[in-house]
Amino acid sequence: MAQIGNILTSYGLPFIFTIGLLVLAHELGHFLVAKLVGIRVERFSIGFPPRLFGKKIGDTDYCISAIPLGGYVKMTGMIDESMDEGSIKGEPWEFMSKPLWARFLVIFAGPAFNVILAAIIYSSIFMISGVETTADPNYAVVGNVLPGTPADSIGLQAGDRITKVAGTPVEMWDDLVKIVHAAPQQPLLIEWERDGQTFSTTVVPMKDPIREIGLIGIGPQTETQQVGIFKALWYGSVNTVYKTQMIFRSFGLLFSGQVPAKDALAGPLRIAEMTGQVAKGGFSALLAFAAILSINLGLLNLLPIPVLDGGHLVYLLIEGVIRRPISTKIKMVVQQIGMALLLALMVFVIINDFLHIGQ
Repeated sequence: MAQIGNILTSYGLPFIFTIGLLVLAHELGHFLVAKLVGIRVERFSIGFPPRLFGKKIGDTDYCISAIPLGGYVKMTGMIDESMDEGSIKGEPWEFMSKPLWARFLVIFAGPAFNVILAAIIYSSIFMISGVETTADPNYAVVGNVLPGTPADSIGLQAGDRITKVAGTPVEMWDDLVKIVHAAPQQPLLIEWERDGQTFSTTVVPMKDPIREIGLIGIGPQTETQQVGIFKALWYGSVNTVYKTQMIFRSFGLLFSGQVPAKDALAGPLRIAEMTGQVAKGGFSALLAFAAILSINLGLLNLLPIPVLDGGHLVYLLIEGVIRRPISTKIKMVVQQIGMALLLALMVFVIINDFLHIGQ
């Protein structure tokens, strides 16, 4: 019994907190923009049915539901996963009664708020913890060596000063980075100094499949620099853009088949496992992980799949081209197909989780 309690505390609570935060941001985006353009929101739910508890304020039922794997905003007059076609009556507060641009903004706001949440998290971390900068960029001094990497295999250690790579003298850290990044899977003769002694050997940088650059597994000596709110916001925004680009590229590898789906896709069990492991590193580490998941959630929801936000955006784009709404009957059929595909994907990732968990 104590072991079950420990699992719930170590993995369950961080997972529920993280997913709850992401879902809250996503649904809040839909909700706020819907209210802004005058759409009636019938329910704002964190979690999927059955409904556990909540309170109705005005036209909206704000509630917590039993299954903590998502959430939803039910807008009057919208054909969504609830398959409720009876709510379309042509009233001015209905989703379908609003102009195309307003409906587009409402749908797009969910994924956009996930990316905004990531930027807020990163900015907050930089504001509180500061920004790590290279301690002395004029020297290529190793600050850390990752275990199991090419640098580790040739015996590089923290404090070593790299002086030459592939016959080219290295003075600044950026000089080293440019040479290594440009030579994935190519042997490089590397020279370094340690305690007055000179060492040299050949290293083969591993290839980063996402950025397609060479890496040997080292980082520079760093120092923490405190920054003000505006610099923190800048660094947070830049980091969010960078992470978004990396996730886009990882999606490209997945859809092109270069990375197997069984390795790339994680379901609730593996995410819970990863969240629990990250949480051991402290609250800041958990928030940083939540930021990555938030960007992933936002981008995944933009995929042109029925039921997801991207599917609804496709409806709106088609409507804009043909100059008339897609028929309710067609939407219902497509939504049912999308729901079936989503359930099949969920079964796949859960089975995949059981095969990978603990590895």
